[in-house]
Amino acid sequence: MAIVPDDKNWTWVLEQPCLDCGFDATRIDVAELGGTVRALAAGWPAALARPDAALRPTGDQWSALEYACHVRDVFRLYTYRLGLMLADDGTQFPNWDQDVTAIEQRYDLQDPAVVVGELLAAAEENAALWDTVTPDQYGQRGYRSDGAEFTVESFGKYFVHDPIHHLDDVVRGNQILDDGQLD
Repeated sequence: MAIVPDDKNWTWVLEQPCLDCGFDATRIDVAELGGTVRALAAGWPAALARPDAALRPTGDQWSALEYACHVRDVFRLYTYRLGLMLADDGTQFPNWDQDVTAIEQRYDLQDPAVVVGELLAAAEENAALWDTVTPDQYGQRGYRSDGAEFTVESFGKYFVHDPIHHLDDVVRGNQILDDGQLD
């Protein structure tokens, strides 16, 4: 079974908690995002060390490897976009189609040992940039190609949901692989 492309506008997570993963944007402190990103990255090596890391728990859910490739690319993209926002208040972000990237980059065939190193490096670069952000920069703006508007503060809260949500996806997927059912 093919993965159905995700066409949701996830900006709603800025206004209400995510019932799937428990994310609550009101609990995110932008001043601590560097540490948060590092802590999230630390959860991936064990997931990618599993012998079944490339196995999809269900036909319509990515494997831990595919999620890790996506999260690696999210760290890279959001480092780039944050840099744009910090350099140019009111910047426009170029479009990114995550589903096309997954197919073109063959997430399903990448080497987990390589991906974990790339993910950790991308997370550290992202975290290091968040460490430089000062409160006077929180109001700087950036615009997604679909018109969604972010401040540096809302951008950080929006961004961090993705790696949190997907680490949760992997944990739940591993439960399926281990148990054959969700707890």
